[in-house]
Amino acid sequence: MAATPPICDFGWKAPGFRLPATDGRTVSLDEVAGPKGTLVMFICNHCPYVLGALDRIMAEAKALQDLGIGVAAICSNDAATYPEDGFGPMKHLAEKHDFPFPYLHDEDQAVARAWGAACTPDFFGLNAAGELQYRGRLDDAGRGPGPADRRELFEAMKRIAETGEGPRDQTPSVGCSIKWRAA
Repeated sequence: MAATPPICDFGWKAPGFRLPATDGRTVSLDEVAGPKGTLVMFICNHCPYVLGALDRIMAEAKALQDLGIGVAAICSNDAATYPEDGFGPMKHLAEKHDFPFPYLHDEDQAVARAWGAACTPDFFGLNAAGELQYRGRLDDAGRGPGPADRRELFEAMKRIAETGEGPRDQTPSVGCSIKWRAA
């Protein structure tokens, strides 16, 4: 089911995390943070929105890293119900596509809940102080393979790297809802 995250809560202070990565490390938000900002993406292995945009997501991540933006992706879906989003398949996807960022597993969904993640993909663009400045979409190409007319995430994160502030006009991301565990 498609979901849309809320609008950007400018200045919201991102809570820290420490999660296992598909490369065998355990990675914290502080370790991911770049000198000019941080992009944290909630993605998963099975979502057609993520899979359709995966090449563009990776290209934008590399371009942002070149600007001093730290990047990480987190999978928080319930792997008991969606086994393709389990840690083993996550490792396979990261290796197959040579992810240029750590792919982290939020098995108990605590990070997704603390961050208010709503869908995959859900993009959180933080300034160097760890304050939310972007909660929009990747681009205007949708879930297709592209190309995009506007690189909205890149443009916003570049602005954040340069000024510490994101654009006030943001179009929310759309994607599959986070697959929450049954209560």
